[in-house]
Amino acid sequence: MNAISTGAPPFSEPHVAPNQLAYIQDVLETGRLDGNGRYTEQATAFLRGVTGAHSILLTPSCTHALEMSALALDLEPGDEVVVPAFSYAPTASAFALRGARLVYADCHPDTLNVRADHIEAAVTERTKAIAVLHYAGVPCDMAPILAVAERHGLSVVEDSAQALGSTYRGRPAGGFGRFGALSFHATKNVHCAKGGALLVNDPEDVERARTIQDRGTDRHRLFQGLVKEYQWVDLGSSYMLNELSAALLAAQLETFDQVQARRHRYWRAYDEELADWAGRHGVKTPHVPPGTTHSAHVYYLVLPTEEARDALLDHLASRQVTATVHYRALHDSPAGRRFGRIAPHGCQVAAALPRRLARLPLHSGMTPEYQRRVIDAVMSFTP
Repeated sequence: MNAISTGAPPFSEPHVAPNQLAYIQDVLETGRLDGNGRYTEQATAFLRGVTGAHSILLTPSCTHALEMSALALDLEPGDEVVVPAFSYAPTASAFALRGARLVYADCHPDTLNVRADHIEAAVTERTKAIAVLHYAGVPCDMAPILAVAERHGLSVVEDSAQALGSTYRGRPAGGFGRFGALSFHATKNVHCAKGGALLVNDPEDVERARTIQDRGTDRHRLFQGLVKEYQWVDLGSSYMLNELSAALLAAQLETFDQVQARRHRYWRAYDEELADWAGRHGVKTPHVPPGTTHSAHVYYLVLPTEEARDALLDHLASRQVTATVHYRALHDSPAGRRFGRIAPHGCQVAAALPRRLARLPLHSGMTPEYQRRVIDAVMSFTP
């Protein structure tokens, strides 16, 4: 299988914001490089408005944000965390790093998001938390998931890496659980090359989260004038985003509305123009349930078989179109088998769907002409 053809446009291109070089130059000139400066404040203020989170801590990656949440949950060896079987590794590895045993719950065949009934079937007396992923920026059905968490006294962590700007029943994704995590990797809608953010939705967690972020010390209290010297008080690590990256992120976020408008236009064009072709050939396209809005982060196709998926990728590559696969289900991976077990209902959907999934190029720098080429190439293929 050759999913990438020499000379084809890249699958994804990082967005370029007008002010990013000026903001980075400003940081270099001021010499405040460590973090928590002017641009950190600017970026977090914008993100609070979009997410509704009580507090936001910028981190070097979404992975680090998830690791911070795992530390804040005080997980111990023998504890269990229910995680989606279909997700990227950090949704699970962050909790495995604390010694927790992972329990994989299956996903809905329409949204590829984790199922609440499978989560509940996975809960035992050792379960401490539930992690969810809003796949492709389409929010999970959070109401029944939160109901499961409330019945069993569990914390919920939302991996919202793909879902900045998405909403569920009028509320932003990432704002339902005890913690949420965002990604600003270069492949995301807006980025800072590599970065993330921890959304802290419970005010009682803010002080501890700040300590975890700064190597387990109370240095932030020194800057607030609350202590004369700082000391090591908890477990933590170097989870603070540097100010150069924060400056890039602040510039990117200034263009967030324009970026989203462009991406949604391209997403809708795929969805409208490929609908008839997909219906005729048994190909599934993204499903956005009523009451939700999505981030237009990914547009994917689920082919009838893995062989058909591979043939489509080769077909597109031969026409100078770059499409690609996505990650394999967690329970179906070497580390997944080592650090977890499958929930009682099994993971049949998550085992099969990723092997048939192909992603089409979608980014703010695309041109209508290139998208036309992609659409025509797809519609010239017969599974």
